[in-house]
Order: sequence, then structure tokens, then C-alpha cells
Amino acid sequence: MKTETTAEVQGVSRRTFLAVAAGSAVVAGARAAGAAEASAAAAFTLPALPYAPDALAPVISAQTIALHYGKHHQGYVNTLNKLVAGTPFVGKPLEEVVRSSEGQAGQTAIFNNAAQIWNHTFYWRSLSPQGGGQPAENLLTAVKQAFGSFEACTAALTDAALTQFGSGWVWLVADKGRLQVMKTSNAETPLTKGLTPLLTIDVWEHAYYVDWQNRRADYVKAVLERRINWAFVAENLQKA
Repeated sequence: MKTETTAEVQGVSRRTFLAVAAGSAVVAGARAAGAAEASAAAAFTLPALPYAPDALAPVISAQTIALHYGKHHQGYVNTLNKLVAGTPFVGKPLEEVVRSSEGQAGQTAIFNNAAQIWNHTFYWRSLSPQGGGQPAENLLTAVKQAFGSFEACTAALTDAALTQFGSGWVWLVADKGRLQVMKTSNAETPLTKGLTPLLTIDVWEHAYYVDWQNRRADYVKAVLERRINWAFVAENLQKA
């Protein structure tokens, strides 16, 4: 049986440290740059992550956070600020921009970037380093009423995630208080459909490809079992 040498262990530790440090630097740099650009226009900024960049590892690595949050999410913020400059959308709440621009001629780009900012912010909050397991009693009761069992609910979420063709999102939503699973393509969001989002899982490839390559099923399973923030879901249900 091969044993690791001290040098090998130190090498792995150093690589891990460098990956986390690099991810943190990209995230911090992206937020600083985005805040500076947004402050000039008094517009939209990149919301802070609710945890450290490496806190979701190994399910979602610091490298993925650096790219997904620090590049993709920040990119939507930067683009939206440019698109809304000189329009009535300047200074409006993000949710209002999403709802008002959806389906409007000439505003597709505004909708796409505004909705992606909102969707991504909601996604980060749907995850937790202490996530997974089963929800608390009140939410669990609602889940069982809608799906029959907690296992049936997670199976429905998994099926929606794996059958979403191309890029998109999988959601647990409340429709007049009753829970259901839905999926949306690209930037589409339940916000424009009269539904209350409770949780989402991002199934765009950039959400998982660094860590899981083409294994979307493994990514979704790991998120559901180990990272879903059921306390956040319960809070959202109370507001429905």
C-alpha cells in the first residue's frame, strides 16, 4: 500500500490553498470592480455571497465560485448597468426590472441580464455549507402534502434537472401555497409567472462543469443531499 510522503501532502495542501486564495481574489476583485462601475451610475451591484468562496466545496469548488460568481454573475451586473443607462429602468428595483421587461419588444437583453442576476442571487442563497438533510417539520409537512414524501420531492427535482434540455434552472415553487416543481430555460424565472420561488438549482453547464464535467446527475444529487438550504426554503414558504 502506497503511503503519502510529507512532500506530497504539503504539495496537495499548497495547491488547495492556492486554489482557494485565487478564487477569493477573483471574487473580491469582481465585487470591487462591479461596485465601482455601478456606483458611477447609481445602478445594480453584485450581491455578496452568504459564505466564503470555498465553503461549498467539494460539491462546488472555490474555482467554480470564482468563475460562476466572479465572472458570470458579475458579467450580468455589468451588462445590465450598460443596457439600462438612460432608460426608465435606472434606479428601479431589480425585481421590477425583471417583471417589466419580460416579453417586451426591444427589452430582451435587459430581461435576460436582470433575470440572470436575480436567478443567480437566489441560487447562492438556496445553498448552504451546512445544507442537505431533511427540512424542518412545517416545511416537511407541506412537502408531503404536495408530493407524498420527501423522497418523491427530491426525485421530482432531480427528474426536472436531468430532463431540462440545454441551459436553465430547476425550481421548487409555491402556487397559492401548494408546492410544485418546475423548470425554466435560459433566464426564465417563476417571478414572471405569478409563482413564489422557494429554491433553485442552476443547470447551466458553467454551474458544474469544472467540478463535475458532464455529470449533471452527480452534481444535482450532491447539491440536493449536501447543500440545499432548507431553512431558506422554509422562510420563502412563509412569505408565499
